[in-house]
Amino acid sequence: MSPPPVRDKAADKLSEAEATAELEYLAGEIARHDGLYYQQSKPEIEDSKYDALRRRNTAIEARFANLVRPDSPTHRIGAPAAVGFAKVRHSVPMLSLGNAFDDGEMAEFIARARRFLKLDEGETVALMVEPKIDGLSASLRYENGVYVRGATRGDGEEGEDVTENLRTVIDLPAKLQDKDIPDVIEVRGEVYMALADFAALNQAREADGEQAFVNPRNAASGGLRQIDTSLTAKRRLRLFAYAWGETSEPITGTYGDFLDRLRKWGFQVNPLAQIFATLEDGLAHYRHIVSMRPDLAYEIDGVVYKVDRLDWQQRLGAAGREPRWAIAYKFAAEQAETVLNKISIQVGRTGSLTPVAELEPVMVGGVTVSRASLHNQDEIERKDIREGDHVIVQRAGDVIPQVVRVVTDKRAAGSQAYEFPRTCPECGSRAAREDGEVATRCTGGLVCPAQAIERLRHFVSRDAFDIEGLGEKQIKAFWLDGSVQSPADIFTLETRDKNAEQPLASQKGWQEKSVSNLFAAIAARRKIPLERLIFALGIRHIGQTTARLLARRYGNFGALRGALRNAVDRESEDYADLVDIDGIGAVAADALVDFHAEDHNADVLNALEAVLNIVPFEAPAATSPVSGKTVVFTGTLTEMSRAEAKARAEALDAKVSGSVSKKTDYVVAGEAAGSKAKKAAELGVTVLSEQEWLDLIGG
Repeated sequence: MSPPPVRDKAADKLSEAEATAELEYLAGEIARHDGLYYQQSKPEIEDSKYDALRRRNTAIEARFANLVRPDSPTHRIGAPAAVGFAKVRHSVPMLSLGNAFDDGEMAEFIARARRFLKLDEGETVALMVEPKIDGLSASLRYENGVYVRGATRGDGEEGEDVTENLRTVIDLPAKLQDKDIPDVIEVRGEVYMALADFAALNQAREADGEQAFVNPRNAASGGLRQIDTSLTAKRRLRLFAYAWGETSEPITGTYGDFLDRLRKWGFQVNPLAQIFATLEDGLAHYRHIVSMRPDLAYEIDGVVYKVDRLDWQQRLGAAGREPRWAIAYKFAAEQAETVLNKISIQVGRTGSLTPVAELEPVMVGGVTVSRASLHNQDEIERKDIREGDHVIVQRAGDVIPQVVRVVTDKRAAGSQAYEFPRTCPECGSRAAREDGEVATRCTGGLVCPAQAIERLRHFVSRDAFDIEGLGEKQIKAFWLDGSVQSPADIFTLETRDKNAEQPLASQKGWQEKSVSNLFAAIAARRKIPLERLIFALGIRHIGQTTARLLARRYGNFGALRGALRNAVDRESEDYADLVDIDGIGAVAADALVDFHAEDHNADVLNALEAVLNIVPFEAPAATSPVSGKTVVFTGTLTEMSRAEAKARAEALDAKVSGSVSKKTDYVVAGEAAGSKAKKAAELGVTVLSEQEWLDLIGG
């Protein structure tokens, strides 16, 4: 891309149009040099010239905060991993932790665990309390005690193979010590950079005229994903081990016992990890860690609490991608004062109008913040937020920027209350709020370009199709030039490009290599699990957990579509079956049915079926006596809570339902079972006592 004719013009002398063109040029040019330096180790320019590009980009963004691009170089350090990294499918998913932000939420965490396990108030729930390292998660596979493979967390289901780079991590043993070692064990932990090593790295980079890294986590993340392992080794990365994934033999006892085994095997375990018999003592340790935080040799962003008993961990299981037996108590968010210049409106894929605060850039928790979500109209009115106000902003959980409050004594005279728009800023359609909802939504549907683009962005997002190289910028450009108007168009893009008058490689911002990489990434996603496709469709109220429930119940895409077409009749058996799925209520069911009732959505699904290999739901490999059976629980259970009973049944590949029908296989009747047990008897459905159910599933 040729530089704009304003390269030598000072940032404060640029017009907005000139600044827009210059920022586009700088984003592409810096990304190109990042790729040459970090991925290929073949820099084309001197470090001083590279630094000059970044300084100019920063100066223009400071002058024109409203023009900061989604792909701005200030949003990244280094470059993403090259396409050459192989993918690794985690045999045991790497879950993410839920968060708590005060003592009350921690108390509720313990209360939920007690309810789930049906524990008496007097029974001790011991907790392992340990610092939450601000690094990046990795999984290390050992076979016969020898390290054979390492992977990043990725999206929890699939990560990148960084085996050789992980070999350079200082605390990673190549061979495990001790004799008590499973034949296969995946040890999981956090890769990080010590503060002293981080300071030395930045000092050396600055001495060489290179740009300093913003924080140790970015330096560690970039280091672990280098193509050249010698560059990774220079980062002096370290590892704290704390968990396991796949293992050839059960891990039993307590979590504390497992940490002791990790130490014997040769891993570093955080020395501040301690077990406490009460939440009160555990919270006291939290405050102790907070007091120590400034003096620690590494960065932490919270404290993790885990139920110590492993049999309880197994019973508690996970809700979606978060374990019920662990939680992160995050540190109080850092705050800063700045000016809210403007309130802009973003239109989401479901038509929701989200107000966004456009801020004077300010440093909060080590990150420059220039935008923050204002959530909705009610939030603006409740806090009386106005354009031009001085506001206090913070990064919730050290991640999401938000406006905390207005500094009213600095408000300008004559300030006017913000009036929420009554029309969509993207398509001009009427914007309205439904009864009982806080969101204001555009009524334009798919005629609204913002909704169309956002739905496509969601379709290719990380938890959906996860197509590398197809981000917001590319989706918007493809939609605007007409080449991608619906999801299926993504998968015909390569074929159409071969016959195009102006192929993609000849267009601004593209090269032969980047086009080849994009088409390869698209081709790799033609095979997609059913649950990911359901989530990718972006149907309102259908998140990842619900998508998995649907995939589990219907098995394949054809069966799902057929059932939902029939369910348009709210009196039909298919609609009753849909609502009856435990975890799917009438709201989600209606959203599904309404989506499938639209002809244009049916056309989208038909087109997708023609270009995709949709993998039916894969039931767990381990079979059980209740695998594939439909089970209804009724009455009061004495051995376990209703929530645990459902979770255990689903873990055994049973389908849990909320009502009895002729499709029900078992009704598990506790005390005072009532009408469901009676209906089961009338239909000839097998009724089991709680003990009979436990005997059936092996306890």
